[in-house]
Amino acid sequence: MPLTPSPEIDSPSARIEDRIVYAALCGRIAPGERLGEKDLAEIFGVSRTLVREAMMRLQARGIVQVSSRRGWFVIEPTEEEARHTLDARRALEVGMLVTLGKVDAPTIQALRAHVQAEQAAIEKNDRAERSYLLGHFHVCLAETLGSPVLAALLQDLTTRTVLIAALYQSSHDACESSAEHELIIDALEAGDVPEAARLMDTHLRHVENALNERHVRSRLKNLKAALSHPD
Repeated sequence: MPLTPSPEIDSPSARIEDRIVYAALCGRIAPGERLGEKDLAEIFGVSRTLVREAMMRLQARGIVQVSSRRGWFVIEPTEEEARHTLDARRALEVGMLVTLGKVDAPTIQALRAHVQAEQAAIEKNDRAERSYLLGHFHVCLAETLGSPVLAALLQDLTTRTVLIAALYQSSHDACESSAEHELIIDALEAGDVPEAARLMDTHLRHVENALNERHVRSRLKNLKAALSHPD
């Protein structure tokens, strides 16, 4: 499933931009990873000026950040930023479904094909492909429903969510996530748009709850380690 194209997709800087987003969605780039201009220029065979153009666009999209002394880095969202990201996704995705009319058969078919690809990646234990497909389902949904502006926004928000999950190690099970995607499609196929919107809201709250639970466990683990009796 291809990424939603960036503006000027044929330009070298846009290709760098899309490759970095794809790697982040696959979980191949970790939060806080340094993206050196010199290294990227060598990898892509372009000038550092073109690399800088790509980095500046990714910064505007909230995917990388710059340090005046150390260069470009993949974002490391705080807990508050993580919740703001999930709140924004919920507002956009539930709102998108609430305003829907009838969904046609080709759209349902495309969405089911995406979920089948998710399930195949889960069965193969292909973590990179699984991560990409589970996140990109939401972009695919917006694209197939004819909302290119929302698709572009969701691509950035889902990329941030994947980085959040990597940072806080969300325990939300991939199988459960894919099954929830399938339930949303079932509701759309049945013409029950309010139910599809409710299921999407529940799905995104499950993601947030999983993050919260993991944070509590990590905090308690750290506290226990800090207070343990020295050997």
